[in-house]
Amino acid sequence: MNQIGVFDSGVGGLTLVRELKRKLPDESILFLGDTARLPYGIKSQETITRYTQRNVEFLEGLGVKAIVIACNTASALALPHISPTVPYWGVVEPGAERAAAVSKRCAGVLGTESTILSGAYQQALAKRRPDLEIVSQACPLFVPLVEEGWLDDSVTRQIAARYVEPLLARGVDTVVLGCTHYPLLAPLLRDLFDDGVAFVDSAEVTAAAVARALRADDAAAAEPRPRDRFVVTDAAARFERLAHRILEGDWGTLELIDL
Repeated sequence: MNQIGVFDSGVGGLTLVRELKRKLPDESILFLGDTARLPYGIKSQETITRYTQRNVEFLEGLGVKAIVIACNTASALALPHISPTVPYWGVVEPGAERAAAVSKRCAGVLGTESTILSGAYQQALAKRRPDLEIVSQACPLFVPLVEEGWLDDSVTRQIAARYVEPLLARGVDTVVLGCTHYPLLAPLLRDLFDDGVAFVDSAEVTAAAVARALRADDAAAAEPRPRDRFVVTDAAARFERLAHRILEGDWGTLELIDL
């Protein structure tokens, strides 16, 4: 099939698909949204690893040429414990790389509960910039709010304001959106910070890393491939509604599957 396989727990991974399509417009994407089991961010490492392994096996079984784990939680907790048979990427390392490069003194990380507790971003940032002050904040309500489509709702704005208080108090100059759902809240979040604060979109920087690697290995598509295919494990109608909003236009086919 020679597609790029992408998986996430829900619609958040579509932000990474959107960036992949911008950077590799000829590629065909096979996206798996494990919507029946979201959110991943409040589950144990053992459960997240089991889910991730099954998702990887599903994509490999359909013959993808590469896999992108668009879920920050899975990248942080499961990626060190699995070994896909094709080239693969998580989203934590590219996000940390960009944040370490642009932050002057203090970086804030917004993520799911499991991602923040794992310390993955904190460790990746400290490895690159031992001098960097790091402020981490779990935002467990963001994923369900995004999945509900409440991207600029007054309730979402109030919750976001509460979550970012520790980052504002420490004067962060960089904010890492450590979940691929969070770029959908970026306009709202930017309003809560000064104009000079840099935002790092883990979806965007990971898509850029994938594009560079595929081109370097001469593995990028040289001509347009078939339409993208999207499969979900639950709530197909809601996923489709949000996919139209995120991806726009004729974005591919959608089907409901049972893993």
